[in-house]
Amino acid sequence: MKKNLPPLNWLRAFEASARHLSFTHASTELNLTQAAISHQIKGLECQLGCVLFKRLPRGLELTDAGAAYLPAVHESVERLKAATEEIFGQGQNNLLTVKINMVFFMRWLAPRMKEFRRLHPKINLRITSNIWLDNKESSGDCDMEVRYGRGKWPSLQCDRLTRDELFPVCSPCYLEENGPLTSPKDLPGHTILHVIGYQEGWGYWLKQTKHSDLELGQSYQFDTLVTALEMAALGEGVALGRTSLVENAIKSGQLVAPLEQKVPTEEAFYLVYSNNSLEHPHAVAFRNWILNEIHEG
Repeated sequence: MKKNLPPLNWLRAFEASARHLSFTHASTELNLTQAAISHQIKGLECQLGCVLFKRLPRGLELTDAGAAYLPAVHESVERLKAATEEIFGQGQNNLLTVKINMVFFMRWLAPRMKEFRRLHPKINLRITSNIWLDNKESSGDCDMEVRYGRGKWPSLQCDRLTRDELFPVCSPCYLEENGPLTSPKDLPGHTILHVIGYQEGWGYWLKQTKHSDLELGQSYQFDTLVTALEMAALGEGVALGRTSLVENAIKSGQLVAPLEQKVPTEEAFYLVYSNNSLEHPHAVAFRNWILNEIHEG
């Protein structure tokens, strides 16, 4: 029969008593009476069906079972302490949580974070990710968000971050291995990388370039643009790039744009927040920084 996990306070009493080899010192550390520590240890031994300490006239000694149990309990207690301090400890009240579309983070924000840290060394950021598939209000679990869409989120403020053009991209090795791609009419002979959830996808690009009659061939579908762009960089097909997300990859030669046709997008990345969010001590600094980076970029 499996043993149920003992109560955490019993395990803490055991861990402290085992470190000090003293119920008295353990009670001082845990701010409990010696009687309470002794009672919890007895409860733990009863549940486990095993004696953990030898009670000696001048202190305690671990039994073989207690010595075997201590490392796992000690590690668990230390990990809980570390996680509690990291997430809820000193300074976390001023932590700025920003939820960011993953492709925007990987392709635009991440390379600039070093500069943000240089300018604002005392600001702690928590970055979380999301895949924007709807127009829901703020989830309440972050201070600011970077969303992709048309900038229409009732009761939320937003700053437009990008004004992109759409155009096909692929790796240089893909072109070498898969023949010419000099006209949109060549696309049916290529592997197309689609992204789910974007209104302005391949169908939109073909319509805007007057090639909506083309039937694209073999394709992959992905739920994130970052995945499609990574597959394109690996030579697995042709993806639709957005200017702000592929310009560095094109400059480095990781990706190329084989076709001249570029289509302006109405969708964009936005910094989204409520009016109350700007009351956070670091929200205005982050907003000003990212808007300045967009302007200079």
